[in-house]
This record gives sequence, structure tokens and C-alpha cells, in this order.
Amino acid sequence: MTDLVELERRNVIAHLTMNAPGSLNALSDAMLARLKARLTEIAADPTIRVVVLKGAGKAFCAGHDLKEMQAGRQAPDKGRAYFADLFFRCAEVMQMIPALPQPVIAEVHGIATAAGCQLVASCDLAVAAEGTRFGVNGVNIGLFCSTPMVALSRNVPRKVAFEMLTTGEFIDAARAREVGLVNRVVPHDALGAETDRLAETLAAKLGAAVKIGKRAFYDQLPLDLAAAYDHTAAVMVENMLWRDTEEGISAFIEKRKPDWAE
Repeated sequence: MTDLVELERRNVIAHLTMNAPGSLNALSDAMLARLKARLTEIAADPTIRVVVLKGAGKAFCAGHDLKEMQAGRQAPDKGRAYFADLFFRCAEVMQMIPALPQPVIAEVHGIATAAGCQLVASCDLAVAAEGTRFGVNGVNIGLFCSTPMVALSRNVPRKVAFEMLTTGEFIDAARAREVGLVNRVVPHDALGAETDRLAETLAAKLGAAVKIGKRAFYDQLPLDLAAAYDHTAAVMVENMLWRDTEEGISAFIEKRKPDWAE
């Protein structure tokens, strides 16, 4: 039986592959459930330092499964309860990614549309292959991408997000990098290697420091300036008191490699 989200361990890096190429890795009910299970599994594993999320086949992710959504209309309430539950479950998975202790890198190729674009925007970092197209194009079929808008509008400038949402037009990888949706753009045949290099760079850092820093990064974003400084100062005090941080600073001053416990 095919695993909808394959997990491959490469030392301390976990590679998650959405494995439904026939549907362009659409976020079906089953795909969402499997993503949730995999992310829950990774969150509980302190030996994993970095996560790479990618899609099998021709595309990263084409968004929700529209045929499955249409089938939901057959219920007596015309699908209201199913749609409410679907968008709740999707939002739950999207929110698990920034809440995960480990950094998550999207490795993107082909297309990332609607909830697939939302998935890229929800990841902490993204590397895209040249030629990849990104869109929140639901408006083209009469369904405004309101939930994908949440993650997108927190990644790119407001007017860029609004233009994408209201025109349904796609942007290419170069434009996605320009506006901040992705970090790096490379030739397609270099995508895996470049993503691995980024993942290995993160994995080489003090894991506890990356973990506390990721949490502080998202916690401070909605705060006003003074509250953000108060919060992050407290985080840095905690960080400074760690044995491995003391060792890291000493090693830097003494021009040697740190002897970290982890």
C-alpha cells in the first residue's frame, strides 16, 4: 500500500514526500490526515533537527482535491459541515508547521497552487526550482482563496498578495523570491542538492538554540515593538544560561570548535 506521505531519515534530517503524483499531491482528506500524523511524529522526535517537505511527480502540490470537495455537496446540508471541517483540518496542519520545533524547508517544483501555495508559505524556508509557478488561483473558479490568504499575506507584501488573490494570476519562481515567498531559486536538476545544503547548514547549528529561536520568532511577530523586545530579551537570557551556549561563546573567543553536549 502506498504511503501518502513518505518519511526518509537522512541522519538528523527528515525528508517528507507527499506521494500522490496522480492528483498532483492534492490535499485530500487522506493526505491531510497523513501530513498531520507525520508532523506529530516528527514533533515528538528530538533526534530530528530539520525537515524537508516535497512532492512526488510533476508538482509540489495543487491544493485541495476539488473532486472530493464537490462530492461533499451531496450531504443534506449541501456540504456545509464537511467544508467547515475540511478547512479546520487544513488550517490545523498549516499551523503545525510553524509550531514544529524543527525548521521546515519546502522543496518546490512544478506548481504550488491555492492550498499548495499556502503550504509553501506556511513553511519556515523554501527552495524552488526554476520554472516553478505559484498561485492562489481559486478566484478563477469562483472560490476566493481566503484560507491560503492567511499564510500568503504573512509572507509577501500586502499589495502583492492582494493582486495574486484577486487576479488569480501565477508568479514564477524568480518573482516568488523577489517578493519573499521563497528563499532560493535554482535549476531543476540542482533543487535537491541545494535544499540538502540548506538543511545541513541548519542541522549543524546547536539544535536547542534553533528550537528556542524558531519559537521566539513566531511568538514575537504579532507583538508590538516594546513587547517583542521584552519577550525576546527573556528568551535570550534563558539561552545565555545554557552550558552549550557558554561553551559556544568560549570556543568562538578561543578560535576552536565548540564541544557541544548534544
